[in-house]
Amino acid sequence: MKRQYYIGITLFVTLFIIIADQITKLIIASSMKVGDSFEVIPQFLNITSHRNDGAAWGMLSGKMGLFYIITIIVLIVLVYFYVKEAKNNLFMQIAISLIFAGALGNFIDRVIHGKVVDFIDTYIFGYDFPIFNIADASLTIGVILIIIALFKDSSKEK
Repeated sequence: MKRQYYIGITLFVTLFIIIADQITKLIIASSMKVGDSFEVIPQFLNITSHRNDGAAWGMLSGKMGLFYIITIIVLIVLVYFYVKEAKNNLFMQIAISLIFAGALGNFIDRVIHGKVVDFIDTYIFGYDFPIFNIADASLTIGVILIIIALFKDSSKEK
């Protein structure tokens, strides 16, 4: 009999991401001033202490109430989607866990600090990508995995 839910795996993924996100943010916030930076991999990766009181790339800066509402709605929808739509699909359950952990990681920052701590500063193909954190990366990877899962499901139906 195939398992419907992989609670242990998805809970591990969620907790691992949240803990790693919060620990790295705590290290950055306590050991670096905003704007401090050091090079890790030349011409590719810096650790730069940054704070963001908006959404991605600083959009909607200062609209914390809106972010609280949106995050709570997203978390509820993710739990519903996990329970109702992701049965028997470990890949989809992990993708949802990554999005859930990322949303919750940044939500914790917004509630505690009023801003999100960002620190991963990359240069990709000469482009200075906006500074982000583990929660942001988790959200992005989760969305990509859901898109892949949806494409795989739609190709099975044809």
